[in-house]
This record gives sequence, C-alpha cells and structure tokens, in this order.
Amino acid sequence: MEHVLVADAVGKRFGKRWALEDCTVALPAGNVTALVGPNGAGKSTFLHLAVGLSRPDAGGMRVLGADPYENITVLADLGFVAQDTPVYRDFTADELVVMGGRLNRRWDAPLARNRLAQLGIPPRKQVGKLSGGQRAQVALALALAKRPRLLILDEPVASLDPLARQEFLQSLMGSVAESGTSVLLSSHILADLERSCDYLMVLQAGRAQLTGGIDDIVAGHRRLIGPRHLGEPIGGVTAIVRERHTDRQSTLLVRTSGPISDPLWTVQEPTLEDIILDHLAQRDERATYEEWGVAA
Repeated sequence: MEHVLVADAVGKRFGKRWALEDCTVALPAGNVTALVGPNGAGKSTFLHLAVGLSRPDAGGMRVLGADPYENITVLADLGFVAQDTPVYRDFTADELVVMGGRLNRRWDAPLARNRLAQLGIPPRKQVGKLSGGQRAQVALALALAKRPRLLILDEPVASLDPLARQEFLQSLMGSVAESGTSVLLSSHILADLERSCDYLMVLQAGRAQLTGGIDDIVAGHRRLIGPRHLGEPIGGVTAIVRERHTDRQSTLLVRTSGPISDPLWTVQEPTLEDIILDHLAQRDERATYEEWGVAA
C-alpha cells in the first residue's frame, strides 16, 4: 500500500512541553483523512511538521516518500491551507492567481479562475473585503492550482457558518474526485467529517490514538447496554473502550471481533461521533485519575 505520510515515533517539544510524543501513523494515498482531536492535542503541530514548517525533535516524518523539512521537491507537491486561511488581503483574487503562477513551477491558473468564477468570487475585489467563506474558497482554489499530490487543510471551516461550511466541503470533495489528490483535513466539527472523509486519525495528548478507514472503525465498534458489568469476558468483544455504570446497568463502547450473541446485552451501532468522543473521553478520564493519584 502506498502511503502519503508516515510518522515514526515523532516528537516535537516546545520548551519543556511535548506537543507530540511517540506519534506513529501511516496514512494511505488516495484518501480524504480526517485529523481529529481536542484543543492542545497537537494537530496543528503535526500538520506543520508535515508541510515542512518545522522539524521533529524526535523520530522522523516522511511525506510523499521524503523528509519535508526544507525539501523543495516535496513542497512543490503539497498544498496547504492554514487555520486562518491566510491570503494577502490587499490583493484581488485575480492578482493572487497571477502571483501564484510566478511562485510555483507547476501552476494551473485556468483551474483557479474557473473555480472562483463558478463560486461567484469577484475577481477584482480585494480579498480582505470578501466574506470569511469566500476567503476560504480563494485559499482552497490557490492550493488546488498547485495540482498537489497531497492537500493539507488545518481547520479550514472553523470560523464559517453552516452554509459556508457545506459549500466549502462540497467544493473540496468535487475537486478531489476530479484530481485524485490525497487530503489530510483537520477539523473539530465531527458531523462534517463523517460526510466528507473516508479515513480517520484521532490525535490525543500528542499521540495517534485511533486510525483506520471510517467504515471499518464503525463496523468494529458496538455499544452494549446490559446488566452491571463485573469484568467477565463478553463473547465477541476484544476490548472495552469506555464503560459507564449505574447500580444495576452498564453501558459499554467495545471493539468487536464478531457478533455479540449474549442475550443479556442490547447491541447498538454507534455513530462515528460516538466512537471518537468515547475514545477521547477514555483517555481524559484516565489522565485525570492519574493526576489525582487514584486508580481508574
């Protein structure tokens, strides 16, 4: 299997704090990968390493088969839209397209102009006077005009209203389907990711906690509701991700290896959002217990 990004025990430190530590993941080519995690999990740090803006303090990062740091060959094949969708606000959209052609060896100006025309972006209006959604679309059009093999987006829709988010993601999916570009998309809006992504990376406390195809992840988890669980094995369950209890009843999110046939348990299929939140909550709860010196 071809991988567009491989992180091998990557660590990145700022002062005494490790933003990433022992982060290991391999992302397959041809997918739209969702990068998910709470604030402070290390998402932006991970993406900055991937686009060569910084280098690891431990381990190694390979993007498109090579170290991206100060690597002009790799960077020519990367498109990147940062969290605040940076564009030169005093420039018009058309001027940015012209400038892109002067700065990039492989540049598809007709693609950018056609996309912006389809979206109704005024070509001669200063970008700083456009709406947030329009500026995001300009940034995406410029990134795609590089004809990148890998497009990396850091919270590109975080500040957009629901309609602008939907338009942005629909535009992105249409372009990816046409070009075959691999995408790594960071976002905290889980419902949007479930509709637009097919691969998942959950980052928590600087480590990759859960990775895989979204369909496989959903198929491999189940919600069980039944009698108070006392730790006995449950047929078909390989691991308990999170458990919550009342005096008489337990609710478990579990990983499965097959059907759950025990009649004592009601089996439900969780949503992707349920799975992500329970994986994140499991880690947070364990960390809180450890901080207080209490057994989980």
